[in-house]
Amino acid sequence: MKHFYLVILFFVCALGFSQESAKTSADIDGFKLYPNPVTQGKVYIETKLNAPKKIHVFDVLGTQVLQTTILGKELNLSDLDKGVYILRVFEQNKVATRKLIVK
Repeated sequence: MKHFYLVILFFVCALGFSQESAKTSADIDGFKLYPNPVTQGKVYIETKLNAPKKIHVFDVLGTQVLQTTILGKELNLSDLDKGVYILRVFEQNKVATRKLIVK
């Protein structure tokens, strides 16, 4: 029964993260996230603009486990434990939200 509540909580958190105003909810143009799943502790984030990006990483319970800003493409995730995370990337007035798996 606890697993059922955990799954429901995960979906509620995911829906909450996706609720943004119309101005900021547009996906980032040319957004690419690779490799996913992450095996070497680094992930690369590419966009059409390649502007500085503000990164938020949340665990499945909605707790923020990482917040940083990157200027290039490389994001170091070696401090994260194995598991499933929610990655939010903010670039200018746009945001992209993706599931991220760390192995």
